Amino acid sequence: MFRDDALASMVPRLMAATCFEDAATAVLSAMLGHTQALLSDSEYAASARLVRGVVHLRPEGGYQRLFGIEHPSGARVTGTGHLTSASVWRWVMEHRCSVSIDVQAGTIQPWLPAGPVLRREPTEPDGVPGDATRERMLVRDATHVHVVPLLAPGGEVEGMIALEVSCKAATGLEFVWDEAHESLGLLAGVAAAYLTVLPPRPMRAPTDELLPVVGASTASLIDMLRVFAQQEETILIRGPTGAGKSRLARWCHARSPRNEQPFETVDLLSVPEDLQMAELFGWKRGAFTGAVKDAAGAISRAAGGTLFIDEIDKLSLKAQSGMLRVLEERRFRPLGDESREQRADVRFIVGTNADLRAAMRAGRFREDLYYRINVLPVRLPPLAERLDELPAWAEYMLRRRHGGDDTARLAPGAVELLASTPWPGNLRQLDNIVRRAYALALVDRGAGPLVIEPRHVERALAYEGTAESQSLVREMWRVAQGFVEEAERCAQRGAPLSLDACDAFRGMVLGAAVRRRGGRDEAFALLGQHHLVKNRNHHRALRRELERARELVRAIGGEADQDLLALLDSLEEMDEKT
Repeated sequence: MFRDDALASMVPRLMAATCFEDAATAVLSAMLGHTQALLSDSEYAASARLVRGVVHLRPEGGYQRLFGIEHPSGARVTGTGHLTSASVWRWVMEHRCSVSIDVQAGTIQPWLPAGPVLRREPTEPDGVPGDATRERMLVRDATHVHVVPLLAPGGEVEGMIALEVSCKAATGLEFVWDEAHESLGLLAGVAAAYLTVLPPRPMRAPTDELLPVVGASTASLIDMLRVFAQQEETILIRGPTGAGKSRLARWCHARSPRNEQPFETVDLLSVPEDLQMAELFGWKRGAFTGAVKDAAGAISRAAGGTLFIDEIDKLSLKAQSGMLRVLEERRFRPLGDESREQRADVRFIVGTNADLRAAMRAGRFREDLYYRINVLPVRLPPLAERLDELPAWAEYMLRRRHGGDDTARLAPGAVELLASTPWPGNLRQLDNIVRRAYALALVDRGAGPLVIEPRHVERALAYEGTAESQSLVREMWRVAQGFVEEAERCAQRGAPLSLDACDAFRGMVLGAAVRRRGGRDEAFALLGQHHLVKNRNHHRALRRELERARELVRAIGGEADQDLLALLDSLEEMDEKT
């Protein structure tokens, strides 16, 4: 039974919450109050002090929300007081259970269904915090930490709640978590449904030269990154090409303790696989053909500062092994240099637009390296999910490129047209369109201010046809790679996936056309199948193609788009009409 009726007091506050912060405050207040009551009745009543509680909402895509409050003031946690250990998150993810950490003793205790198991681990990523994380915890008076998973319906881990206590007298001894872990887990379980669905409180994040536009869609992300920037742990930025990962990495460097030191970027997409290690670690003269003199690698060039490695998924397995050693031991050796190792005094930020977990399962990305870089993961949304920022980005790009022309401006209709356009190339593509529209407006310019009209934007977008076709080819290639990965997983289960299953894609394309055009006749005509419509054979053809898609969904399992499932469910109706 809960002391102070914690559950009864928390639930009404959760039901009244309109944003994530309200719900987080409700559950943290309940959990901190319950823990305080247990501390007050324990043998550590005089020596223990409850410090803070923090909610980490970080589904598989990366951190989405981060919120903490100090005890007993209730003030929001600021600065570096949010973070625990990356290893703790891995334990929570793998075992889906609460864990308790005795920071000074260097032990972690998972509360497994079969009972608690005490583990003593010297370093990350296998168990307890490493030396740097342990020191950071002790500096903020956290000698004992209890972490509770936030479980979505179905058991997926969507985040965690960490409670911190200062009690040196309990080092290496049993603590109140023995009595509290079940009740704290129940409180977190009730709150999880609210924490995972409520939106963040509307906020405004300040802008600057490096990050001139921050809309409501990214304000909470930037708020988290202000905290992350102060850490030494690796930041993993996931996001599509052209969304601004490099800009965000440079912004984090500028707000880090290393901001007066170098910032280096390595885009692995532009580095041949056999030169990746040379680019990262440098080389000695004669190390390989063409190495006519010594050269410093990116890690050396970024010494004391930050190294941003973009497209980390393109790293070869051999180079991955070298990077893992750098991250674990902070040591590296230039190619061809057998005399001595060098120290890697650098903070790493990495970027990718790939699903690293899928690459890991397919054997293309090392599991141990994945957990080393997945310490502070964030997701940078594509421009299509940040349309509230688009007008400001367009104006910024116009001023930046053509700052000498103070009269240039975008007409309201031009901005509306930009906002209604899909942006597969994200900010990079928007920049190209703004520059092209400006050039077209110059051609039509008469006396007076230069105004970019909708017709200029339309003409600028018309040049994107070839790029769109190339984008489709890229997407189809990614689908092909995903098919092969699934075939590998099926082979491991002893159920090979036939190449004939590729025919299911025809059904999906037809289904998408039906949904988009609003009818079967229109869909078949759009895709050049007029003869089937003329002969009234298209109903049977659509059913046949959708049946292939349904067979693939059944064979593979997993999640599928709701529109696709609705089409597949309509097969019975098609039978009645044909």
